[in-house]
Amino acid sequence: MGTFINNINRFFRQRSVLSNLIVINIAVFLLIKTVGILGFLFNLDSGFLVRWLELPSGFRAMAVHAWTLVTYAFTHTDFWHILFNLLWLYWFGKIFLLFFDSRQLGGIYVLGSLLGGILFLLSYNLLPYFRENNIHGFLIGASAAVMAIVFAAAFYRKDYEINLLFVGSVKIIYLAFICLIIGILISTKSDDHGRITHFSNAGGHIAHIGGALAGIWFALSIRKGKDITRWINWILDKASNLFKKKPSRMKVKYKRFESDYDYNARKNAQSEDIDHILDKIKRSGYSSLTNDEKKKLFDASNR
Repeated sequence: MGTFINNINRFFRQRSVLSNLIVINIAVFLLIKTVGILGFLFNLDSGFLVRWLELPSGFRAMAVHAWTLVTYAFTHTDFWHILFNLLWLYWFGKIFLLFFDSRQLGGIYVLGSLLGGILFLLSYNLLPYFRENNIHGFLIGASAAVMAIVFAAAFYRKDYEINLLFVGSVKIIYLAFICLIIGILISTKSDDHGRITHFSNAGGHIAHIGGALAGIWFALSIRKGKDITRWINWILDKASNLFKKKPSRMKVKYKRFESDYDYNARKNAQSEDIDHILDKIKRSGYSSLTNDEKKKLFDASNR
């Protein structure tokens, strides 16, 4: 147990992009729960925070809250939802970092959330099922961003294998598609004739497809020598610089080099001053020196 706790402490002390992503998700979850508890106790509206972070299905609502294309990917309200998402983020984030760097991990997380959110919006506004039934929804959770990480690693190294309990060695590419397909299948409900009658959490699973496409796009682009997350990291760097304290400007004094003549003249003047001070000490004692003379004598003894 002690080793397990030590490993967790060591992981979060690293302050890597992966650990920061997990910490942000946990912090937002705890904040939502705290606001919910306070709202319940004081009979206040505790849902305002989630409404401010979640991605709405309407284009107009999203345009007013454009930041939700990213913030929804850090928002969870259910313990099991965030637990499974963060476990997948940790496991596949570690695999991703075997092939790519931390900056690319942060970039693909954001890219997955963007494409997942865009596909969610398009489906709710263009597909007849949602339009005809006047279905409105919202999107929260890191699933699309995590799916982007999974498919990025899977398509970059299709032959990479991981060991699963009770199953054995499985190629990561197979695992990625199995998880995506199972998620889509369990979201549908059929009648006795096999006709699909209802989608459960359809928007979330559509966002998963968007995240998967982001991961595939990233992996194929890297193979061509192009990093499609570079612009995301550029924006993140600019945003982080706004919150960094700018260092105060230091005043630099430039010292002019002396000629041999000036150097010798200065040294002779200093030597004469010291000789004068020493003579004064012989005549009247050290206490007769002025503060300036004492300083000159002290500086000369330290050269």
